[in-house]
Amino acid sequence: MSQLDISQPVSTLDFPIAGMSCASCVGRIEKAIRAVPGVADVSANLATESARVAFDSKPDPAAVLAAVRGAGYEPAPSDTLVLDITGMTCASCVNRVEKALQAVDGVFGVSVNLATERATVDVLHGAVDRRRLVQAVEEAGYGVRAVEETDRSGDREREKDAETRALGRSTLFAAVLTAPLFILEMGSHFVPAIHTLIMNTIGMQANAHLQFVLATIVLAGPGRMFLVKGYRNLARMAPDMNSLVALGTSAAWGFSVVSTFAPQILPGGSGHIYFEAAAVIVTLILLGRYLEARAKGRTSAAIKRLVGLQPRVARVERNGELVEIAIEDVAVGDRMHVRPGERVAVDGRVVSGTSFVDESMITGEPVPVEKSEGAEVVGGTVNGAGAFLFEATRIGRDTVLAQIIAMVEAAQGSKLPIQSMVDKVTSVFVPAVMAAAALTFVVWLIFGPSPQLSFALVNAVAVLIIACPCAMGLATPTSIMVGTGRAAELGILFRKGEALQSLRGADVVAFDKTGTLTKGQPELSDLIVVDGFDEDEVLALMAGVEQHSEHPIGAAIVRAARERSLTLGQVTNFVAAPGYGVAGTIDGRAILVGAGRALLRAGVAIDALAGEAGRLADMGRSPIYAAIDGRLAAVIAIADPIKPTSRAAIDRLHALGLSVVMVTGDGEATARAVARELGIDEVAAEVLPGGKVDAIRRLRGEGRKLAFVGDGINDAPALAEADVGIAVGTGTDIAIESADVVLMSGDLNGVADAIAMSKATIRNIKQNLFWAFAYNTILIPVAAGVLYPVSGILLSPALAAGAMALSSVFVLGNALRLRRFAVRPGRHAEMERG
Repeated sequence: MSQLDISQPVSTLDFPIAGMSCASCVGRIEKAIRAVPGVADVSANLATESARVAFDSKPDPAAVLAAVRGAGYEPAPSDTLVLDITGMTCASCVNRVEKALQAVDGVFGVSVNLATERATVDVLHGAVDRRRLVQAVEEAGYGVRAVEETDRSGDREREKDAETRALGRSTLFAAVLTAPLFILEMGSHFVPAIHTLIMNTIGMQANAHLQFVLATIVLAGPGRMFLVKGYRNLARMAPDMNSLVALGTSAAWGFSVVSTFAPQILPGGSGHIYFEAAAVIVTLILLGRYLEARAKGRTSAAIKRLVGLQPRVARVERNGELVEIAIEDVAVGDRMHVRPGERVAVDGRVVSGTSFVDESMITGEPVPVEKSEGAEVVGGTVNGAGAFLFEATRIGRDTVLAQIIAMVEAAQGSKLPIQSMVDKVTSVFVPAVMAAAALTFVVWLIFGPSPQLSFALVNAVAVLIIACPCAMGLATPTSIMVGTGRAAELGILFRKGEALQSLRGADVVAFDKTGTLTKGQPELSDLIVVDGFDEDEVLALMAGVEQHSEHPIGAAIVRAARERSLTLGQVTNFVAAPGYGVAGTIDGRAILVGAGRALLRAGVAIDALAGEAGRLADMGRSPIYAAIDGRLAAVIAIADPIKPTSRAAIDRLHALGLSVVMVTGDGEATARAVARELGIDEVAAEVLPGGKVDAIRRLRGEGRKLAFVGDGINDAPALAEADVGIAVGTGTDIAIESADVVLMSGDLNGVADAIAMSKATIRNIKQNLFWAFAYNTILIPVAAGVLYPVSGILLSPALAAGAMALSSVFVLGNALRLRRFAVRPGRHAEMERG
């Protein structure tokens, strides 16, 4: 390592790197990293497979990782840590927590979600201690309750419920004290009898003292949370929503205290009291917080329901006995008994017994699925009337249900690109509001009517209170939470929150054919025999020969014969000729099954069925001939059947204004036939597995946004390359991992449902953002008093507090409408109106 300039402050980080094999690798990596701005020095170590990087400014781990990848090497996997944040109330809090975490060396990605109250932090592998992150958040003025991503206990929910109940009690206590205070002050203004009653009983001075006592209890008790947090953040030069409330209520209360106990120091005529304003502000904001907390609880209802599907106990065979154990104690290989009506504990394979299992929570399909020996079962699904014994194959975080929950939580905690605009605004919003309030005070103090000081104070407080950016911070994350949760209930998993926004903009939907549009398993579709031959006899002889073949076409013929309960004879003299077919002898009869060229080579004329074979080929099916004892006996057709839902799904996509493309390795004629049957717009045929990515790039030409739907291992690169990759959940794990969206069932109607959900969610977010921004744009000037010169209208601080609380509740209520999103038969998914 070269000599460093120790006069400069230097921060050093270690970057694990995979793929280094020689000294030249070390040189390339050092050269790449040294080119990153801010890097003072670098030393790569071949033995430890790491690089130590010294920075002469704020470390930029993301830039170093990009440089390593650009040099052709792969950094070690990063760690993702999840922190449960307490004390956040608005979008400014989110920005402050994000900045605090981003300032920690080794952190290169942070996403804080106000609705879930969680921070997802991407850090260099092994470079950042969780305690350092906790310290950073606490130094920013917030609390942290660290959680593991796999934590499925109800502790967090119980704590949130307890916090909501405590907030409700505080609200009720504040309301009980504020009600008489409000009546004493406002009642005497609007109801002469109340004013007379006060004058004739306790008197105006005692009235002011009583209001002082009631307001002080409200501020020092239920309102203390705003004052402590608000002034603490002001002291840090990081004001937030609590700071606005603290300044507003303190100003109203302090001015009233002076007016009550030392009115002589105020200008003449300005000694009014505003104790009721301070108390009403606290009460209404507490009410808004309480309603907000309850609504937040409903936004995570989908996760709660998913977690609730997991049984808490399981009956397991241990040492020859049946014992009941906690679900956490189940091990792979345990054998478990499932009685009628019970939920399956974990994923497994049936060992004995038969039943029908309701898998609708996974697939969305309402029809129970038959389970017998060897069948796979999924944890959380509901057993029917039968009973069975199964062996656990996946437990804990590896179960399908746990993976679904993890996907939904990841999507709910993510930020959409649309959020970046909100972040930019809210980062400067609170200081701007404080400046606007100060300007309001000065303008009214100089140009306002008498008493100027009272008018200046009231309007400045109204500006501070009404501008709290709670609604801005909740607008996007609450819609994401509800939208992705509702989608999960419909069998649509958004693995990445960004897909919610990008899917709505798709112009083209491209489908893989085999296993996606079709069942992926060839079947016998046609059997045409020559006069003098019997269908069942010919099929039994063909299947008898094909049972020794490993070709998919042979397997389809054998399945067809067994479905007809035909008996297959013993084969002798079996011969397989690749590209031609198979031949053998059964009960002394010579059987030949294969393409037309196989029969022609054997001297068997195929003219009698050539026309039928051509017709079948035009329909996209594969014609196969059969000859018995040297005579043409039949032509059959093998086809990969189209899924029953494929045509309806494509029609729905057309109704949404999208173009549909099929990508397949099939020949042009077969592909065109399938496309005609399904109404597909474009076909990319004869595409080799490795060429799907090129096909996707070509289809995306001219600026079109493309979603690709696939299910196989060879679809994974195309799923990753597309703007949005949609994996059919009945496909392979690799395809699912490469996708942005997963359809848990094989029903392709889920593609249109996912697009409709994307459109509904983004529309909901835009409605929320419009309300949040329009609310502040319109009401801040009103609170400042711009309408007073022309109409005499002023907005009191109490009304400002009510309006502020209402804005957050409105945003949450609008987001909760997504819970009514439904799929209507024959139409695209939409929001129910009711």
